Amino acid sequence: VARVQRGLDVRVTKLWFCLPRFHGEGFQEGFAEGSHAGMAEGRRYGALHGARMGSEIGCYLGFALTWHCLLQKCTDEKNSKKIRALDSLIGMIQKFPYEDPTYDKMQEDLEKIRGKFKQVCSMLNIRSDFRFGTERSSLTF
Repeated sequence: VARVQRGLDVRVTKLWFCLPRFHGEGFQEGFAEGSHAGMAEGRRYGALHGARMGSEIGCYLGFALTWHCLLQKCTDEKNSKKIRALDSLIGMIQKFPYEDPTYDKMQEDLEKIRGKFKQVCSMLNIRSDFRFGTERSSLTF
């Protein structure tokens, strides 16, 4: 009985000393799996929001270029101001750092573009209503 007890004690002791190793290995495996899942989720999130941002900015650029072409035919002072505002909007959009997702003023620059777009719409007496939704994105006039 003493011999069995001693054998049991040795196994329990070995098991006791293995627990930190198993705990550490389990932590490492879990951390690696969580990191992989987090990166995949981050990519999906970035792609979704990047696509939304690109769609919004692309819509503003198409709008500005179209109105710029339409207003070039008229050369009065009123249209001259509108064309300058459109030029400013187009310039802001063209300078926007699409290729650099780490640009720290991206949101700030996007807000400036939105503000300029609203200003241009006001000058043109156009109601702006840019919506994001699951069904569609649209710019209504």
